[in-house]
Amino acid sequence: MGTSDTYSEDTTKDGAEAPFSWRAILEIVQALALAVVISVVLNVFVVQVTEVRQRSMETTLLQSDRVLVSKVDYRFNQPQPGDIVVFNPTTDVQIPYVKRVVAVAGEVVDLRGGRLYVNGRPRDFVGARGATAAQSPEITYPLRIPPGYFFAMGDNREFSSDSRSFGPQPDSRIIGKVILRFWPFDRLIFFEW
Repeated sequence: MGTSDTYSEDTTKDGAEAPFSWRAILEIVQALALAVVISVVLNVFVVQVTEVRQRSMETTLLQSDRVLVSKVDYRFNQPQPGDIVVFNPTTDVQIPYVKRVVAVAGEVVDLRGGRLYVNGRPRDFVGARGATAAQSPEITYPLRIPPGYFFAMGDNREFSSDSRSFGPQPDSRIIGKVILRFWPFDRLIFFEW
C-alpha cells in the first residue's frame, strides 16, 4: 500500500507552514467597511433609530422606547395630521422631540374648553389624553398655520412642551416620521403609513 499525500490546512506538502493569508484579512476588512458605509448611508438618508427621551407621548410612546424613523416619507409628501414625527424644535433644546402633528399649513388651530379644534371642529387622536390648554401668552388662538409649517403636540397633553409653547415649526425641521416601535419587543407596533 502506498502512502497518502494528505496534509493539514496550515502546512504544505513538504511539512512547512502555509504562508499567512493577507487576502483573507483584506476580504474581512472590505466586508466590514462595506457594512459601515451601508449603515451610514441608511442612517443619513433612509431610516434612523431614535430613543424617546420625553414622557410627552405617553401612553402611545413611553420614555426609553426605541422607534424606527423613516427619513424618506417627507421627501415626497408633506406631514399629515396624526403623523408622529421626530424633529429639531426651533428652541435651544439639544435633543430631538417626538410629537404628533395635529395641524398642517393652512389649517386653523384653536384651544377651547380643554380641547383641540382644527378648522372649527374637534380633532382627537387615539392615545391623546389630558386637557389641551394654551402654554404661552405669546401665542394667540385661533392660530392659522403658515405655509411650510406644522403644529405638533404630545399625546400626554398636560405634560408636553410642544407647539403650544414654541409655536408652529418649519417642515424643514422634521427628521422623519415614526413608523415602528421595536423596543421593548413586547410592545412592538407598526404605526399607520
